[in-house]
Amino acid sequence: MKRLKPLMLPLIAVIAGACNTFAFAPYHYWIVQILALAILASLVIRTDRAKTAFILGWAYGFGSLVSGIHWLFVSMHQYGGMNAPMAVTAVVLLSLFLGILAGFATGLTRFFMKRWNATNTVTVFFIFPAFWAIFEWVRGWIVTGLPWVVTGYAHTDSPLAGYAPIVGVYGICFVAAIVAGAIALFFTIGRDHWIKLLTASILPIVVILVAGQFLRHVQWTEPAGQPIQVRLLQGNIPQEFKFTPEQITTALTMYADAITGKQADLIVTPETAVPVYIQQLPGGYLEHLAQFAARSFSHIALGIPLADSPKNYTNSLVVISPDDHGKTGQFGYRYNKHHLVPFGEFVPTGFRWFVNMMRIPLGDFTRGDPLQKPFAVKDQWIMPNICYEDIFGEEIVDQIRNEQEIGNSQPTILLNVSNIAWFGNTIALPQHLQISQMRSLETRRPMLRATNTGATAVINAQGNIQATLTPYTRSELDVTVQGYHGSTPYIRYGNLLILAIAVLFLAIGKFASRQR
Repeated sequence: MKRLKPLMLPLIAVIAGACNTFAFAPYHYWIVQILALAILASLVIRTDRAKTAFILGWAYGFGSLVSGIHWLFVSMHQYGGMNAPMAVTAVVLLSLFLGILAGFATGLTRFFMKRWNATNTVTVFFIFPAFWAIFEWVRGWIVTGLPWVVTGYAHTDSPLAGYAPIVGVYGICFVAAIVAGAIALFFTIGRDHWIKLLTASILPIVVILVAGQFLRHVQWTEPAGQPIQVRLLQGNIPQEFKFTPEQITTALTMYADAITGKQADLIVTPETAVPVYIQQLPGGYLEHLAQFAARSFSHIALGIPLADSPKNYTNSLVVISPDDHGKTGQFGYRYNKHHLVPFGEFVPTGFRWFVNMMRIPLGDFTRGDPLQKPFAVKDQWIMPNICYEDIFGEEIVDQIRNEQEIGNSQPTILLNVSNIAWFGNTIALPQHLQISQMRSLETRRPMLRATNTGATAVINAQGNIQATLTPYTRSELDVTVQGYHGSTPYIRYGNLLILAIAVLFLAIGKFASRQR
């Protein structure tokens, strides 16, 4: 350790963090995430100073983020018109800012390891996992939150997915850190101490992985009602032309034809499939859709911006049901996006100069209510979310729990409508699909995804992809979907459970250190 030059250690941490990208979709080498985190844990317990551990964690976090969300460059440069050097700088600065949270996790781990005189074993099993999970959770809400490529998302197809219905994605961060710590501990134990190797390192890894695999088969929820026929539309409208007059006319015609082309219990368009306000629609447009809905007994979920006043407009999803009469502006159901995108749907205070550097049609949307009701399609109750709202699992389970507590019909199917064409044909698309898989794992409910360019898909209640469309094609996905009801521990307690476990582990770590 001491033979390595000071600059080599942060470089190793950056490389380990960058390798994380291969653990997520579309690569799915989840073991890479465990091994990369094991490298970080090994560096932390071997270093002598909390400051050094902080720098190592920061470097790791930076490497993970700059590699994992590099596609933000596409939206700012290719579609936003920002010059390339400035766009690169923005991605780097964002990665440095959010990466610092990993630095706090490792720095505090080393600080309390020294303060409590904790052993390596206590550190990797109690202190490091607790701080890692806490600061991954912090990334989910600080500055409105950007929990993209959070550790847990790498494990939608690994044995650790079994823990999702209990402790959610941040709980998987916690468990993954324990496994990584056990691997790091393996290389600190002498090979002649084979009993300690077995009990302190190998056995915990085996137990955690086997238990997780077993939990994947637990039926936390049960089928509700009869399945429904769903048709998801993928328009593949080029983002660079979406708001031109010619493309608007083309999109309106294309979606009207696609919607009315075939009956289904539920027909869904992507986010802002209708790219203009109702007041700007051709005469009779909505009436035509409503007549089809009434004639075919279809429910049409339509992504559209709505303007309630010149200064009050929302990113919304409306539902035209068979009972509606096609009157302009009157819908049986309306969902308004609550968790808005910084710089895309609202301008953070003091950043107007940054927004002015881009040519993206930005604006300050009005937030919807945090708790909104689902809508009914035959026996099923559909709970929508728009675009990146589905990366906030706690907000989705809050809505499910609220409906259960007040005695309403609880959501049985989740629905995400998105347009992430802003990020081009990059790994952002499969990453977002993987995030939706985690929501299904946590809630044990199917997730429908209707997107502009991909990934349009249906995810079943076990978190597996039931059907999907090829990205960047204009197509439709017809599928039968079975809803589920019931409650998982994560629905009941949200992130409070894993935060309580993290605090408990810190307390155990302190107590165990004092008993030496």
